[in-house]
Amino acid sequence: MEKTQNFKSTVFACYRGYITQGIVNNLSPLFFVLFQNKFGISYSLISALILCNFVTQVITDMLSVKYVDRIGYRKSAVIAHALAFLGLVMQGTLPNVLPAPYVDLVLATIVNGVGGGLIEVIISPIVDSCPGDAKASAMSLLHSFYCWGQVGVVLITTLLLRLIGENLWFIIPILWSLLPLYNLFRFLKVPLTPTVPEEEKTPLKTLFTSKIFLVALLLMLCAGASELAMSQWSSLFAERALGVTKVIGDLLGPCLFAVFMGIGRTIYGVWGEKIHLTGAMVFCAALCILCYLGTALFENPWLSLLSCALCGFSVSLMWPGTFSLTSAAYPKGGTAMFGILAVLGDVGCSVGPALMGAVSGAVSGNAKIAASFPNLTADQLGLKSGMLFSAVFPAFILIGVLLLTRFHKSANKKPSPKADLSEE
Repeated sequence: MEKTQNFKSTVFACYRGYITQGIVNNLSPLFFVLFQNKFGISYSLISALILCNFVTQVITDMLSVKYVDRIGYRKSAVIAHALAFLGLVMQGTLPNVLPAPYVDLVLATIVNGVGGGLIEVIISPIVDSCPGDAKASAMSLLHSFYCWGQVGVVLITTLLLRLIGENLWFIIPILWSLLPLYNLFRFLKVPLTPTVPEEEKTPLKTLFTSKIFLVALLLMLCAGASELAMSQWSSLFAERALGVTKVIGDLLGPCLFAVFMGIGRTIYGVWGEKIHLTGAMVFCAALCILCYLGTALFENPWLSLLSCALCGFSVSLMWPGTFSLTSAAYPKGGTAMFGILAVLGDVGCSVGPALMGAVSGAVSGNAKIAASFPNLTADQLGLKSGMLFSAVFPAFILIGVLLLTRFHKSANKKPSPKADLSEE
């Protein structure tokens, strides 16, 4: 009991780490319309900015697979938070002091992406290595703090923009940078377990020859795409496609999305031992498909916004659930295993929003398609088409989870949250 108590400060630092990731991933989208108006940034350049963030995170994840175990958890955590702090400060200062605002935003995005990528790779295995049972529940509760970080970013940023005005927007990233700065110093002191020794790790060859692990990679890819396609575009979708104000769009779009995602993860974090994980993921994938269809097809903007918000609940278990299933199958996978999963998740986080933006841009710029829908503007038609297309991501998750169930039935094993992916 005393040992578990001693690691509470570690778990709390990890919670703040995921809040930090929520900040670096979700602050910029709240400024997309402002960037369009102030700096003349187009849809395609906004898509490129989103892609830049997550491509940077993917590269960081890949490098982390090789180097984090050598560097150790503590140094990696300190470096990650230092970069998150620096990136937020750069976002608030560089566009106002250098002549190329978009280039400045790209530079800040890259620094933030490296920090966010490191956080994604190291925080989950740190919590997984802490003493205690109910690992799946602990993982879900950890990931809920990403959601609460996103909620805080939307609410506080929206409030500050109203109070200080859009001309002083650059103050907001600097204020948010104080959290990773504080957490940097906390990670210098909290107790941490050693990384998994090299001789005890599950070899990468074993992972990549496992059909279960390959399906887990598909789940991670589509989990990132399902979550971020809605999260990154919901604010702009609400304002341009549904015709609501920015404040209402932010509060009922990305904010309520994050609230429902946090609720879903918190529910499983508290009562996860009583909930069958793979069954819950099947339900979430089916609900997510319906949410994307509802967001795109409902003519009533309030029903569309409700579908957008409920999508947050539907994606809540996809990412942490896949982490838990894989960790249960390979408890000695180490940081490399979490890093590989994070790579695929971040690939999905970049591909999902980028594909939605590409589909939206292609449809909105096609005069023949637009002529077939005279009641919709080009923006409305494009964004609704992008939402409709994005339903393919949770559809693949549904297929993947059903495949896992089939694998278990063929092996005559009953799946459970602690052994859903076990092949032994």
